[in-house]
Amino acid sequence: MQGPNANWRQLVQRLIKAQMSRRGVKYQDLSERLTRIGIDQSADNLRNKVNKGILGADLLLQIMFVLNARPIEREEILDIFKEMGVTLPD
Repeated sequence: MQGPNANWRQLVQRLIKAQMSRRGVKYQDLSERLTRIGIDQSADNLRNKVNKGILGADLLLQIMFVLNARPIEREEILDIFKEMGVTLPD
């Protein structure tokens, strides 16, 4: 990953993986949860998309919905970037 978008992709990856970890959800579980709301994504496809941090806004929202994730606060984004060694201008 290179450039400024790489940081955002890593952020997406970390957010989704953290939500999955908190709930003990594996990629197969995530695939099944998405299927229940009419979204067909294989576990392998989800793993690839999440690991690359590249997925559409619709899939991101669908994943957050099926994981029953809480809203993402700006401060949480800043904290994750800080852990990654990335500084954003205010």
